[in-house]
Amino acid sequence: MKTTEITVGPDRIRLACDVTGEGPALLLVHGFPLDRSLWRHQVDALAGWRRIAPDLRGMGASDVPGGGYSMAAYATDLAGVLDHFGVDRAVLCGLSMGGYIAFEFARRWPDRLAGLILMDTRAEADSPDGRRGRDAMIAKVRAQGVASVADDLIPKLLGPEALGRPEIVGRVRGMLEGTLLDGMVGALEAMRDRPDSSALLPALAAVPVQVIVGEEDRLTPPADAERMAAAIPGATLARIPGAGHLAPLERPAATTEVVGRFLARV
Repeated sequence: MKTTEITVGPDRIRLACDVTGEGPALLLVHGFPLDRSLWRHQVDALAGWRRIAPDLRGMGASDVPGGGYSMAAYATDLAGVLDHFGVDRAVLCGLSMGGYIAFEFARRWPDRLAGLILMDTRAEADSPDGRRGRDAMIAKVRAQGVASVADDLIPKLLGPEALGRPEIVGRVRGMLEGTLLDGMVGALEAMRDRPDSSALLPALAAVPVQVIVGEEDRLTPPADAERMAAAIPGATLARIPGAGHLAPLERPAATTEVVGRFLARV
């Protein structure tokens, strides 16, 4: 695996990327407030594919601009990642906020998708209560710092079994507390203001689609995944037993197996 820094987009954002393997491209997009290490098992195991896992702007080792956060900006960054590595079309795998970004990418560049994996995510925009929750978290982070929301978020991100494993809790806490203020606030605002992608779902029939959800996911529960998969003609749905919202980290082997089976069909 090679870690490299690349510069993308009209605002010349530097992104850290892990790149390994040869073959067709698989672009792995992490969620909030995480980084590319979420995909460690998948990057190591999915031989036969060129695995590309960037840190999103504002997270991990990528640049943390003071503004310019939106689903459109994140998606434009991903197009820049593909351009940098000379990739015309890729399978895009997005978890949680990464799924919201995947919808925006599909809306703007459908011809660049060879397939789509929607993992622990939903198509709907935030409800009014959801928007108020984002605003409350923004206020808390601004007043008390990024670490102040760790104890609130971790029990929502992880399933019951993972919460009992200190190594997993520690990895998630490290990613969360490593996110700088501007990156966290920018991501929260971008999620709060994102468009509803429900009307886009039927058009995704143009490419193979795999929906994956942890059976213990409290943030985007299996019922959401079932509705989303049913709205995409030809989509397949897989549940990951014992996983919460972070299936690739909580159940890495099972998640990689599902992704691998899907890639074999693409």
